[in-house]
This record gives sequence, structure tokens and C-alpha cells, in this order.
Amino acid sequence: MSKLNSDILYLIFKELQNDKNTLYSCLSVNKTWCEIIIPILWKNPWKYLKEGNEILLLDVIISHLSDESKNNLGQHFNFLINSYQKPLFNYIRFCKHLNIKAINWIIVNKLVIYLEYNHIKMLRNEIFNLFINENTIFTHLYIPYQFDYQIHLIPGAERCFSEIKFLSCNTNINDNVLSGITNMCKSIKKLEFFIEGDNNNYGIVKLIESQKRLSNIRFLPKSRYINKAYCKILENSLIKHSNTIEYFKMTRQPTTKFLLSFKNLKRLELNNDFCSILTWNCLENLSLPLLRILRVRGIPINFLLSLIENTNGSLIEIKIDNLSYDNINNNRIIQAIYQNCSNLKYLKLSLRNNDIKEFENLLINCQYLDELFIPVNSMDDTFYWDNLFNILTKSSPTSLFKFKFSFKYNRAIKLESLKLFFDNWKGRHPILLQIISSMIIENYYDLIEQYMAEGTVKNYDCIYDSIQCNHTFKDFEWI
Repeated sequence: MSKLNSDILYLIFKELQNDKNTLYSCLSVNKTWCEIIIPILWKNPWKYLKEGNEILLLDVIISHLSDESKNNLGQHFNFLINSYQKPLFNYIRFCKHLNIKAINWIIVNKLVIYLEYNHIKMLRNEIFNLFINENTIFTHLYIPYQFDYQIHLIPGAERCFSEIKFLSCNTNINDNVLSGITNMCKSIKKLEFFIEGDNNNYGIVKLIESQKRLSNIRFLPKSRYINKAYCKILENSLIKHSNTIEYFKMTRQPTTKFLLSFKNLKRLELNNDFCSILTWNCLENLSLPLLRILRVRGIPINFLLSLIENTNGSLIEIKIDNLSYDNINNNRIIQAIYQNCSNLKYLKLSLRNNDIKEFENLLINCQYLDELFIPVNSMDDTFYWDNLFNILTKSSPTSLFKFKFSFKYNRAIKLESLKLFFDNWKGRHPILLQIISSMIIENYYDLIEQYMAEGTVKNYDCIYDSIQCNHTFKDFEWI
């Protein structure tokens, strides 16, 4: 591998960009590898930032300042002991993500014990001027809550932000800042808005309408109480982009029926995060024939069934969280899935004891399924894991080998049940297994290790989560 040319090495390391441990281990192999990996790591340095390392990152950033700037900062920043050492690379020019949220958080929360407000403001000015210039071009911009710093007036800002593809900000952003961003950024594809209560900027509508090809929209209300008139205007402004929008997410009921115009939507996420008792009539007659990914939480049963039935078999992923449907309706969901989603590859669905027979029909009809996440949070006093494991080993398609199970207290998997599952699985594709429990499950380790040695299990992860059990960990992130 050491003899591969730089272009091939870059392609290899780019594939590993989400595996920071491997990239870090490769840094010290030789100079060529280091020169290829550093730009990949510094494309989005905030992504790899661990709690406790914030000052170290800030120290590296400050090390790029000119001698004049360092002298202007004076003795107030002596605690950043390495900031006067010249960096080996110009790390700043590799950055494509400007995360002002992270910069602000580090400066305000980590330096407040050392500095007065004026000194914090001085440091922030120097850092913004360091990142925003003619020589750096960003693709991603993250703006914090109530942001009012006039970044658009910094020399070089127009070129610096001319290729922004992703923007994240709160709807209470300062008028001048929003106007500056709107004038500079015309090619945004992904927009993420955190919607406040009543303190919202209507200039965001102009920002939305001025974009050339929006494809990804996320509306994320910050509280239960929002300005419905404002949301209505925002939603209607998206209709102009209905032909290009392929991904939409909202964490409360939409105000209008604008989703009816999104005929090319491929991914839809709708969450009732504030547990409001709403009708969700906005989903009535919603047909999305190209939809491939559906993720929902707390959606009324009739509209959920209608969504699944009106996708013409295009769905390959269904994720249903916070399930509170009764036995009859849970069976209806399972039936709708296996009758309309023959191409399904990933499914997250809570099960009850009464669902097992219909669930077997799902396994038989969904022959492309390869990832299955089953949270057991039912009202049943006991969940019969043996019944589930029996149909998994008997009726699962050959493609299915990734399993994730979560449970609480008295619904735990017994060791003998897990052992029976592994014994009956022998001879099939080795299992990738993740178990999340609200109780200590260390007694699983020895058993799973035994079946790893035999080749029945390829890899596993057992997680203790005493609070949320189902929503803390990303699906199959450990694989």
C-alpha cells in the first residue's frame, strides 16, 4: 500500500473519512500519508472534537494568527501555551465547514473563567478574520442562536461564502446578517432552520426563494409554542422548490398541506416531538410515489397507513419511533408494510406478543430485508422472545443478518433464549448484533463471545442505557 500513488491513497482515505481512529493511526506512517490525511481531517474539524479537547483546538487555531494579531491579543491569552508555535500545516485553508456555533461555544463556555467580555470579543474578531478571507471557500455554514456578528462585511466574505451548499441557523437571526447571507449564498442545497416562538425573521423567506436548487429542508421548532402564521409563510415559500426537494424533516405537525406538492420526495421525517394532540390532517391524501425512506414518531395511525400504502413499493427504509398504537393498529401497520413494501431493506418497529404471527408474514414477503431494529416497550408483562427468535430463524430472508434489540426491565432477553437463537442460526450469514437495555447486561458477553468464536456472530455491542433506551444511539453506528 505504501507504493500506491497519491491519488489512489486519497480515494482510500476519503472512504475512511468517518473512521477517525483509523485516520489518526495512519498519520504517522510517512510524510505522504500525513499530507493526504490532514486535509481530510480538517475539512470539518468540529466533527471530531471531543469534550475536553476544545482548548487544544482553539490553541491550534490561534497558532495561525499573524505575529501582529498575537501581539494585539497581549498577555490576556497566555494560558493558550502553544498558540505561539508555528503549525506544521495551514490547517485553516483545509476547512470547508465553518461552524460558528462551535467557535462561539468554545470561546464563551471554555474561556469565560479566564477573560473579560471585551477580551472574548477581541479574540472572536481575530478568529473570524482568520477563517473568512479570499483564500478560503466554505461549503457548510453553521450560525448560532441570536447571531448578530456582521460576518458578511469581513473582507473576502463574498468569495468565501459563494459556494455554500449547507446552512444551519435559527430563525431569530439578525436582519443585516441574514440579508448579507442571502445576497452571497445562492446555491444552497440543504437548509436547517431552528424555529423560535414569536421572535422570527421573515427575511428567511427571501433566502429560501433566492436559492437555485434546494433539495434538503429541515424545519426544527425549538418549543411547543410557535408562530403558526410564520410557519405557514415558510411552508408556502417551499412550494417554489417542490420539484427539486428530495428530503424534508419537521419535528411537529406542518401548518399547511404543502407536502402534497413534493412529488419527488425521497426521504421524509415527521416527528411529534412535543407530544401534542394534533389531527395531522396535513397528511390527508398525501401520495409520494418516489419515497424511499420514511421516519416517523407519534403520527396518527390512519395517516401513517396511508403514507405507507401510497408509496407504490418504493420504500426501502421504515423507522417508526415512540410507538403507542394498540394491538389491532400495530397489526395493521405490519400488514401495510408487507403488502406494500416488498423492497424494504431496513425496519425499526416495536413488537408485542400479539404481533408475532403477522410479523412472520412480513419476513416472508420482504425478501430484501437486511437490518432489523426491534424495541420492546409494550404493555405486556412479559415479552416472549422465544417466539420472535423462532420465526427469525425459520422465516427470515437470507439477506437479513443485522439485528438490534432494545428492552426494559422485565422484558429482558433470557440467556437460554439468546442461546437458542444462536444455535438455530448456525450455517447462515454471521450476525451483527446490538443490544440496548435499561438494565445491566454484562452476563451476555461470555455467551456472545462463544458464538463469535464459532462464527455464528460476527460482531456485537451491548449498551446499558438507564434512561431512554431507544433514542440515544444511532442505528448500527458501531458496525
